[in-house]
Amino acid sequence: MRFISRRDALLLVPGLTALACSGTAEIAQATPAEATAEIGRFTGGKMAETGKIVLDLPEIAENGNSVTLSFDVDHPMTPERHVTDVLVLADSNPSPRVATFRFTPRSGRATAATRIRLAGTQVVSVLAKTSDSKVFLAQRQVKVTVGGCGG
Repeated sequence: MRFISRRDALLLVPGLTALACSGTAEIAQATPAEATAEIGRFTGGKMAETGKIVLDLPEIAENGNSVTLSFDVDHPMTPERHVTDVLVLADSNPSPRVATFRFTPRSGRATAATRIRLAGTQVVSVLAKTSDSKVFLAQRQVKVTVGGCGG
């Protein structure tokens, strides 16, 4: 059995680093069609209404690694009528599904704030599903200028 010397190990580091970095440029991106398919699965094919979700998302993000996102759904939160699920999608990330939120009438309000990672300039969609079979949609394009996953 032969062990590698420290000197040989140090000579391997630049090559392994180059190999690791070269693979990051080849990460597969989702397509807008895949995001549309996710929307269809979430909505069950129903048409989504616009204007019920207030979406706070910057038009330009200087760093795609940490983009602030918040939403507030204008809908009652009673036992009979309430928001049950909210889905956040980014149409050019490696996976279009970014986050899912679950709500109950005890939530009081269907609102949340978080930070998301965007792999470049793309459209972010927020969909809300209600207990009375309604679906709401808000979308915004975010331009990632520097430091994203490849933006």
